[in-house]
Amino acid sequence: MNRIRIALVFTIAITCGGGLAYGTYNYLQQVPVRTVSTPTRPVVVAAADLALGTELKSGDLDVTEWPAEWTPDGSFSTIDEVAGRGLIASVVRGEPFLPGKLAARGAGAGLPPIISEGMRAMSVRVNEVIGVAGYVLPGTHVDVLATASPTDQREDTTTKLVLSNVQVLAAGTRMERDQEGGEPMSVTVVTLQVTPEAAERLTLASTEGKIQLALRNPMDQSAPETSGIRPAALLGVQRPAPRPVVRRAPEPPPPPPPPTVEVIRGDIRETAVVR
Repeated sequence: MNRIRIALVFTIAITCGGGLAYGTYNYLQQVPVRTVSTPTRPVVVAAADLALGTELKSGDLDVTEWPAEWTPDGSFSTIDEVAGRGLIASVVRGEPFLPGKLAARGAGAGLPPIISEGMRAMSVRVNEVIGVAGYVLPGTHVDVLATASPTDQREDTTTKLVLSNVQVLAAGTRMERDQEGGEPMSVTVVTLQVTPEAAERLTLASTEGKIQLALRNPMDQSAPETSGIRPAALLGVQRPAPRPVVRRAPEPPPPPPPPTVEVIRGDIRETAVVR
């Protein structure tokens, strides 16, 4: 008897629950769906990863719809506003173009628009070691060390920090002809942005000696002053003190000859000293 009651209650519960679920489902299917439209705005973005100095073409650009309230300030809405201008900073795919990353219209592309006002771009030849094993990339900052001898004597060779916190504009390789064998060879070239005065120091350092690049943190704005170092100081060898130069006093000139007179006595002629 109890089993019958339990089965009856269980059947009624399942029936009521199923009917309620079915009714709820039908009700939700009949409720009209409300579509909420968010206002958007067209924004010009990069169609691929682009390096600085690139002249933008139509194939490099794409237009996508952005929510109007999240549109970046200064963004462009048509491709014609961006096409033909040069990049002064690299962008990634899908990144919107902003005025701060574009050169002025008519300024061209490549390296010249990247150079800041009052600065100069200078390229120096380096190797993989001097170029910090490939970590010197556009946008990084380096210090320039020069090694040279002011007297052409090996013991006077000095290494000194000549330029500090220099921005790298470009880094890459180019083909040059070997001076000895005449065979083409790959040469690593790093282009630095320097002031006119620093350009003079960099030219002298690369001409008179060897240069080395030291990679630094771009957030570090310090400008250390160093006195340089020579081989003797590097190895802890005390240079011998120079020997004093002994100069002899000049000898006095010989005394002038005593005055003489000529005495003639007949046919005899004599010279006598006047005392």
